Amino acid sequence: AYIFLTILKISETRGSLMPEEPADRATPSDGYCSWITRAQPHGAGGRREGFSEFRLRVEGDPEHYQPGSTYRVTLYATNPAYFRGFTLIALKEGHNGDQEEDYAGNFQIIDEEDAQFMTNCPPAVTESTPRRRTRIQVFWIAPPSGSGCVLLKASIVQRKIISFQDEGSLTKRMCEKETTDKPLLDCCACGTAKYRVTFYGNWSEKLHPKDYPRRANHWSALIGASHSKNYILWEYGGYVSEGVKQVAELGSPVKMEEEIRQKGDEVLTVIKMKAQWPAWQPLNVRAAPSAEFSVDRTRHLMSFLTMLGPSPDWNVGLSSEDLCTKECGWVQKVVQDLIPWDAGTDNGVTYESPNKPTTPQEKIRPLTSLDHPQSPFYDPEGGAITPVARVVVERIARKGEQCNIVPDNVDDIVADIAQEEKEEDDTPETCIYSNWSPWSACSSSTCEKGKRMRQRMLKAQLDLSVPCPHTQDFEPCMGPGCSDEDASTCMMSEWITWSPCSMSCGAGVRSRERYVKQFPDDGFACTHSTEETEPCTVNDDCSPSSCLVTEWGEWDACSATCGLGMKRRERMVKMPPSDGSICGAEVVEVERCMMPECHTIPCLLSPWSDWSDCSVTCGKGTRIRQRMLKSPVELGECKEELEQVEKCMLPECPMDCVMSEWSEWSECSKSCGKGHLIRSRMITLEPQFGGDLCPETTQRKTCKIKKCNQGGLNSDERKRRKEDRKKRRNKQGREESADELAGCKMKPWSAWIDCTKLCGGGIQERLMTAKKRYKNAQVTSCKDRKEIRACNVHPC
Repeated sequence: AYIFLTILKISETRGSLMPEEPADRATPSDGYCSWITRAQPHGAGGRREGFSEFRLRVEGDPEHYQPGSTYRVTLYATNPAYFRGFTLIALKEGHNGDQEEDYAGNFQIIDEEDAQFMTNCPPAVTESTPRRRTRIQVFWIAPPSGSGCVLLKASIVQRKIISFQDEGSLTKRMCEKETTDKPLLDCCACGTAKYRVTFYGNWSEKLHPKDYPRRANHWSALIGASHSKNYILWEYGGYVSEGVKQVAELGSPVKMEEEIRQKGDEVLTVIKMKAQWPAWQPLNVRAAPSAEFSVDRTRHLMSFLTMLGPSPDWNVGLSSEDLCTKECGWVQKVVQDLIPWDAGTDNGVTYESPNKPTTPQEKIRPLTSLDHPQSPFYDPEGGAITPVARVVVERIARKGEQCNIVPDNVDDIVADIAQEEKEEDDTPETCIYSNWSPWSACSSSTCEKGKRMRQRMLKAQLDLSVPCPHTQDFEPCMGPGCSDEDASTCMMSEWITWSPCSMSCGAGVRSRERYVKQFPDDGFACTHSTEETEPCTVNDDCSPSSCLVTEWGEWDACSATCGLGMKRRERMVKMPPSDGSICGAEVVEVERCMMPECHTIPCLLSPWSDWSDCSVTCGKGTRIRQRMLKSPVELGECKEELEQVEKCMLPECPMDCVMSEWSEWSECSKSCGKGHLIRSRMITLEPQFGGDLCPETTQRKTCKIKKCNQGGLNSDERKRRKEDRKKRRNKQGREESADELAGCKMKPWSAWIDCTKLCGGGIQERLMTAKKRYKNAQVTSCKDRKEIRACNVHPC
């Protein structure tokens, strides 16, 4: 999409920036909003190209847009620049805006105090109130499929200076993204292909320093499959299954594997890799994990996911990556950088946010840098997230007859020969066979043993005395995701403390437990024990006079806050002696305790109080909180602060409009008959935050010099007026000379500024300023001069 900041003719009237109609503005019949796209800059600054203080940015800096997706568009100024007005338009590339169909997508207002739709050109967005600003944001909803490339362009207004760019920082070009997530065509490749997928985790404190979890960072076990187009593990815009949810929130692949196995013939290979603790290590310390898988004509898609932990429900992965080419061959290599995506099941915004289920469940979406200010990927400018991983998928072998339209290159042939050399073939040379067919699906869909078969055809038997081997081949197999190999090792927790002895007197047993922190990657149960026992003895003397007591309780707090004190603990009698005697076991134990030296802790403080209310009802103020000194003064001087002050901000206070003083009345607009006088004043401060609006800036009153001579002037009258004008000029010259004698040398009069109105009576001004002040000049003797005259007095 292309944001078009157009150029408008600006007039400062009543404190606002009002677009004026250029002289060549098209009428409604000439084109839809075309007057905006053809508008030319006016004012003191004129057109300014190559301006770098202002930038237009689309969140994530994408080069392509997804039809129907929503993008955040930001227009901002770099410090200390600012702007007062703006215009945004999205046009289809190659169109000039003459018709409604030339505009692409729709804008959506985020803050009505910042932006509004232009009343006389609905597709355009402009400022809602003229005031200083450094940033505005709107949403742009991309057009439907088939719209092609779109241009986002922007214009910026600073008083009468207008910045405009056809290219560069105020222009963004985006083209429609080709949809490949859901292949529509069947694969036409022949045979099978074998691939190796390698996962490089780049999520580290160096690349992602904000709130990086140093202790528990890891990648969960990776789980995926090569599958047909009838099965989707996960996809953007879809809802997660229970298996994906368990990977996303818990890092457990067990349920996901069960779901994959249940798909039967829709899956060819289950892809698995072990978890990585910690998340990143140099490759010379730990090799990148990898796994191999196969694809064929019907199961030519590859998907996987893995959780970055700890996190609420954040993952990376590939979804339905198609390894079949349009030329009926197999892709050689895929390299893709990965950014995290949100599974839509947990509302957390940081790595270690507490569990907070999303209700109702939301759709899968990629994380962005503007999701939340507390997010570890937050960027106030909306830049792209630095990738956290890279995946490389390489073809390592092909089997069976190939039917690719594009001829094989040398690398293809060498790779296939190397693979064939690994396979022993005891077929006699006198027997000519076709190539083996692909292996059939396993006869077992569970982890029970089954069989799979492949076939070949006997084309010719050159020597009948030499028998030809079988044309069918069988091998044992199990359902998808099952393996004959031992399960990978479990990650176990530390042992918890021993339980109390099972006997209250004499010999008994006690136990302790631990739990599984990470299950095996292949889904099997852990073989490590989670409980162990050992013998224990309580009260060797189990005679009738002995008594049974409980374990000692925890020690009480020390009785002193500093220096020497006492602490105690207790236990209870569970069973008194059977002979009725008194239990001789101690039930209270006391011992000394030593706290820090008293003179070293003169500050014993109460907790901080709550923050007070803000000191103001609007705008910037302060608030305070306090705490009290609880320790005795004799312990020494406490240097800890007892009061804290911090700034607080409430909604801005209303600021009323402020006007300058009225200028002098202008000369009468007519030399005879009825005319009018004009005076004006300027807006020195525009109203803000709901303040009173500005009053009128121009006043006019009638004047009458004398009655006009209807018959025209005779020669004597014309001569008299000529002499009067000559006297006025001489008088003005003498005044200027007097100014120089008074210590001033003045510059010539400036040119008249533009009229404040196009019709109905406006005013113009010109200035004369001091060029040089002599040493003997008085401060008040050299003053700048200003003249005002009426202009454009014709009716509108």
